[in-house]
Amino acid sequence: MTPKQAENSLDDRITGALVGAAVGDALGGPVEGYSPDQILQRHGGRVHGIVGPWNGDDWRTARPIAPYHKGDGHVTDDTLLTHALVRVYAQVRDHLDAYAIAEHLVPDLMTKPRWIPELETETIPLHRVFLAEKWLVARLHYGHVDPREAGVGNIVNCGAAMCMAPVGLVNAAAPTAAYAEAIDIAGAHQSSYGREAAGVFAAAVAAAAAPGATPDSVVTAALSLAKDGTRTAIERVCEVALRHSDFESALIPLREAVTPYDTVGPDYRSPSLGARRPSRLHSIEELPVALGMLVVSRGDYRHTVLGSVNYGRDCDSIATMAGALAGALGSQIPEDWSKTVAEASRLDLWEPATTLARVTREIFERDVQRRRAHEAAFTEIGGLRCSD
Repeated sequence: MTPKQAENSLDDRITGALVGAAVGDALGGPVEGYSPDQILQRHGGRVHGIVGPWNGDDWRTARPIAPYHKGDGHVTDDTLLTHALVRVYAQVRDHLDAYAIAEHLVPDLMTKPRWIPELETETIPLHRVFLAEKWLVARLHYGHVDPREAGVGNIVNCGAAMCMAPVGLVNAAAPTAAYAEAIDIAGAHQSSYGREAAGVFAAAVAAAAAPGATPDSVVTAALSLAKDGTRTAIERVCEVALRHSDFESALIPLREAVTPYDTVGPDYRSPSLGARRPSRLHSIEELPVALGMLVVSRGDYRHTVLGSVNYGRDCDSIATMAGALAGALGSQIPEDWSKTVAEASRLDLWEPATTLARVTREIFERDVQRRRAHEAAFTEIGGLRCSD
């Protein structure tokens, strides 16, 4: 194996994506929900690394964030759910569907105490996740709803999309397969454009893990699969992103480009009356902006994530997605960031990647065996015809 091949190995791409997602999540957490101007004023400039809680030592009681210790390198529920999905793959050791979410992810959220960095205590993850993710437990465990339909009725948000990087990695270099698997999985959690975003993000991660991938090839793969408002929003945002090479100049233009497709409205903490309802015209904000920042930065991890963080609004999820994409492309994650996040969050950020790489190879071997069995059966019934 050549040095270049080693640098772009499956293991490296999976590690880059999962560690990159967690670090982006931790950097974005403390400024989530605020505008670029508010971030600028609060920090006396742009955020260029790990910062402390917005309200300093008053994080336990200050509103609207309390009681979460966002900042100081703590990951949020984006990473907790991403790692939970890796654990589901480790249990099933095959492709997942909505039933796997009901049978494995929900019990993991409900019954397995873990260290929750933002709560600074060990408890079940269910106590940390947002209401849109608590929906999984309410609908699947208590409501006994068909897992394929359980996402219907939930608020439409990025909850399913933000943790779908593992699906893209299991289907590395196969965006269409990643899209289909994520759409199935996300049916237990989301509907409408929230579910669509999960499929498109997984496809984008799969495309980023392909040989010779670039930000342009990632966006092209996303657009080839995206439907309705999600497709249009990505197209418009990335068209604008191409005109910029620095996130500072892109902050306002990217927000303006995504605004017609975003239902939340100008004040992120006071959503509009039409917010988070099913629609074929709209998109979640986070995915198009993450792709846009990837384009602006030309795939550079540091630039991609800092642009996502300083964008504000739901910037922990934007930076999670953008960080996964840049990491899967092979851009180096600053070691001081990853080391600090791992120590502060009391998480081994590399173990989930090692686990997922092992499982991904097992799944691929099964896929090859299934494909060969299908080819043999198809040939036996005369499906293959020799050309004249």
